Amino acid sequence: QVQLVESGGGLVQPGGSLRLSCKVSGSILELYAIGWYRYRQGPGKQRELVAGLQSSNEKQYADFVKGRFTLVRDFAQNTVYLEMNSLKPEDTDVYYCNAHVLLQPTHRVLELWGQGTLVTVSS
Repeated sequence: QVQLVESGGGLVQPGGSLRLSCKVSGSILELYAIGWYRYRQGPGKQRELVAGLQSSNEKQYADFVKGRFTLVRDFAQNTVYLEMNSLKPEDTDVYYCNAHVLLQPTHRVLELWGQGTLVTVSS
C-alpha cells in the first residue's frame, strides 16, 4: 500500500523557521512530482502552489516564498522537505503535500494528497 505522510507543522514566532516533511512509502518506482499547496481564505478558497519539484529536480516557488522557502529532496527516503525560513504571520495556513508516483509493478500513475499540516506564525 502506498502512503503519503506529512509532518512538521507547528507554532513559530515571526522570523522563525520550520521544516515540513512529506514522505511516500510503499511499492513505487518513482516519485516524479511533488508539491506543497495551501488554500487561501476567501470565497471559493482558492488552492495555490507554494513550492513544487519535478523529477528533473527542477524547482518552482511562488513569488511570496522565493528566497525564504527551499525544497530539499532525499531520494533514498522518498521524502521531500519544505524548509521555511523568515516566516511571516501571513504564512499561517494549513499546508498540503501532493505527490505523483509511478507504481510497481503496474507503472500506473497515482496521485496522493497528505492530510495537511498546520503552520502558525504568531508572537
